[in-house]
Amino acid sequence: MSDLYEKLLILRTPGIGPVRFRDLINRFGSPRAVVDAIGVNTAHIDTVRREMDTAQNLGIQYICDDDAAYPVTLRAVHNHPPVISVRGNINALCRPIISIVGTRHATGVGMRFVAQIACEFAAHGFTVASGMAIGTDTAAHRGALTAHGDNPVTIAVLAGGADYIWPTENESLYHQILERGAIISEMPVGFVPVATNFIQRNRWVAGLGEKLILGEADMNSGSMTTARFAAEYGREIWAIPSHPADSRGAGPNSLIANGMAHLCMGVSDFFHDEKNASKNKKSEKKSESENSVLDALGIIPLSESVLAQIVKKTISEIKRELVILELQGLIRKTDGGYVRV
Repeated sequence: MSDLYEKLLILRTPGIGPVRFRDLINRFGSPRAVVDAIGVNTAHIDTVRREMDTAQNLGIQYICDDDAAYPVTLRAVHNHPPVISVRGNINALCRPIISIVGTRHATGVGMRFVAQIACEFAAHGFTVASGMAIGTDTAAHRGALTAHGDNPVTIAVLAGGADYIWPTENESLYHQILERGAIISEMPVGFVPVATNFIQRNRWVAGLGEKLILGEADMNSGSMTTARFAAEYGREIWAIPSHPADSRGAGPNSLIANGMAHLCMGVSDFFHDEKNASKNKKSEKKSESENSVLDALGIIPLSESVLAQIVKKTISEIKRELVILELQGLIRKTDGGYVRV
């Protein structure tokens, strides 16, 4: 039996995770000796063999923590996964990695901001890591994928198996990531995640990045858990501020206020490329002109007349755009006017 096969026999044994795995290796000296000691049965052997056969058929590779391709940042985390499965471009793991996380219920402005930062990091040779959830994670992956070139640009860390697409809304994103990045997991191929697996997923997202950038996030969100893991690992944390009246701004704002995170105002915090800065500035102006009504809205209701004054348009123009935005599900009407969803 190969070393990988023996390691999987141990790791797929109920009750054995990274901590117990290393304890057993230290005690018995080798994976082969551990397998002999714990006495795996025929059914367990068949299960692991089926998993490895399925992985091979799907193009999923296994990387042990003593392999050169194993991410150096993750290897530095105490009790990291001894083996991870990778689907896609394994070279995505070999570039410097930046992690970006945030709420699933991000605003349009917040997602565009995150996407722009992710694109810039990818353009500068980084791989952007996130958890492939809807909202901020999706914006980070998609932003990285817009970077020019053929290099791998993003990693999605899954709570389930590397072949298990969740959420289902991101099926197309999953396959796009396979083209210019990688899907990774510590769980068996075909594994359907439960709640605790998402917490562990957050741990590895934090461990992968040299830095963690936090977008909009509620105080009790999984993204804040990821930030706490990043702090535990000594990672540099950057937080994107948000409106104090919006609960999605409570997480990043609190980290900034407590000195746990640097204030992130945009790509200029990380890169000072004048050419790209000029390009991004033009792109921002274009975006603002195309979405002026949407960008003016937040959680405070604004009437049509107030919006007209802010964006300098006529009432009839405002009404027409509001109808379109409401049909797109981006805004909703309240008693006091319109708010952003």
